[in-house]
Amino acid sequence: MNEVPDHLDHGLSIVFIGFNPSIRSGESGHHYANPRNNFWRILQGSGLTPRLYHAAEDGELLKLGYGFTNIVARPTRGAEDITREEYAEGRELLRTKLALFRPEIACFVGKGVYTEYSRRPKAEWGFQEGEPVVDGVREFVAPSSSGLVRMPMEEIVDIYRRLAEYIREQP
Repeated sequence: MNEVPDHLDHGLSIVFIGFNPSIRSGESGHHYANPRNNFWRILQGSGLTPRLYHAAEDGELLKLGYGFTNIVARPTRGAEDITREEYAEGRELLRTKLALFRPEIACFVGKGVYTEYSRRPKAEWGFQEGEPVVDGVREFVAPSSSGLVRMPMEEIVDIYRRLAEYIREQP
């Protein structure tokens, strides 16, 4: 199965970072392509995007200052299928990408993504306190957008809304 290409560039406001692509994303070549994934609805509901985008438009979000990558590139049915070796390799690749492109914010789509990346045992929702892993890149932890998440949608959207409000307040 093909890897889903990153959408990265210099000068981005936010890079959204997932565990890894779903099988559906691997088949389509686009991020968050599973119709049960709420990612695109969350972005619109939080005010991060002005309209509902679709997975096939993921590259268009570069124009809004948003990029996409994953800690592991290999598509799987679930994060439980990712090996320790893949996480170790992915962690280093992700640090390299963030150091190269230097987005203002690295938004981790799920606490587990952040704890795998940072090697910190836990995280709170929102901006993380303390030193970031990559100097100068703020770290924001948001709930997973998977349809399997049991948190009410409005709570999820509210957390992403903090990110939208921060972006709007920037000069």
